[in-house]
Amino acid sequence: MVIETFVRGARPVYEAVAERGRMLPDGLEYVDSWVHEDLGGCFQLMECDDARLLQQWIAAWVDLSDFDVVPVSTSRATQELMARL
Repeated sequence: MVIETFVRGARPVYEAVAERGRMLPDGLEYVDSWVHEDLGGCFQLMECDDARLLQQWIAAWVDLSDFDVVPVSTSRATQELMARL
């Protein structure tokens, strides 16, 4: 889960997406996102097997946003793990 805070507001971020796309490196998959009601940032669910891909993607956006990356698992995967323990 990526917590993104727009440092100059939402407009520059959405203008950049319209102009350049998401700029995702191969192997990093965008799943979905939820935008704060105040347009101050968003939560994005991303999937990858290599954290360096997230770093590469974040580096492309560092002028417009601050990022916190929180590794997460699905509830189903966690439930299956706990059942095996």
